[in-house]
Amino acid sequence: MPTITQTPDGHVFESAEGETILRAALRAGIGMPYSCNTGSCGNCRFQLLDGEVTHLRADAPAWSERELKRGRWLGCQAVPNGACSVKFRTMDKYIPHNQPEAFEAELVDVTVITRDISEFIFKSSAAPAFRPGQYALLHVPGVEGGRAYSMSNLGDDGIWKFMIKHMPGGAATGQLFEAKLGAKITIDGPYGTAFLREDSPRDIVLLAGGSGLSPIVAIAKGAVAAGMLGARKLHIFYGGREAGDLCDVAVLGGQAAEQARFVAALSDADATWTGATGYLHDVVVQDMGADLQACEIYFAGPAVMSAAVQKMTHEAGVPQDQLHFDEFF
Repeated sequence: MPTITQTPDGHVFESAEGETILRAALRAGIGMPYSCNTGSCGNCRFQLLDGEVTHLRADAPAWSERELKRGRWLGCQAVPNGACSVKFRTMDKYIPHNQPEAFEAELVDVTVITRDISEFIFKSSAAPAFRPGQYALLHVPGVEGGRAYSMSNLGDDGIWKFMIKHMPGGAATGQLFEAKLGAKITIDGPYGTAFLREDSPRDIVLLAGGSGLSPIVAIAKGAVAAGMLGARKLHIFYGGREAGDLCDVAVLGGQAAEQARFVAALSDADATWTGATGYLHDVVVQDMGADLQACEIYFAGPAVMSAAVQKMTHEAGVPQDQLHFDEFF
């Protein structure tokens, strides 16, 4: 196995055959920064000081010919060809609570959530535990590369659930939505830093758009399971364009559905809609106002929504360390 030496901290760790430098670092308990794990965000960028690597994705959005000329690569895409010396900063917040593992899982059930979102339930006896709000990479047979999807359940029993949106023309979702029960895939995880902060004393605000619902459901369930709602309030905002995009509050399950304040909003509502209207970030700030500054905020959804929420919370004066999200779209 190739040995990787990291500067400036002097970490030395090994990479399994075909394993990326990011995954190897996380398995070794090293806090290498990252977010998307698919080559889109660039947070795992590092400098190659010595040795050779191969990128899994030559067309990674966060990587360019200019980066190559500067000797900079993406940790989530770079596979070492042998011993390497690399330079990247480390941060404690990226040290994994549960180290990622790759395992085979079987599709045991599928439940329809909205007109284009279904919850896929996989089971494996070899699966690691994960924290509410984290994600995994799904390696679907016949589809090149892993796809990042957040879990919608609390994971410590080998059950992994994902609320996935059917994307027209999507290679992975096309395969998943046609899969039969009993189908096998490889799951690699857990990943992500936008998990529930159980030690925070603040009220919790959750924002979800589209399949961003999946981690938000897990966080809501996790808050209930951890007994966090006795002294805290839980506000959940879910947005879509039309009524067919919305889910029933029952997807939160039992106590979470009972104890949360659930607000559904439509950006393109018809005359029959009586709920909140407008873009989700506007609905949230109008609803919560200055109270947002004293809340722990988690959000997931399309890239345009993520950017709008970040701008909104900045303008609302919410401290950056109270925002939690993973950048994969």
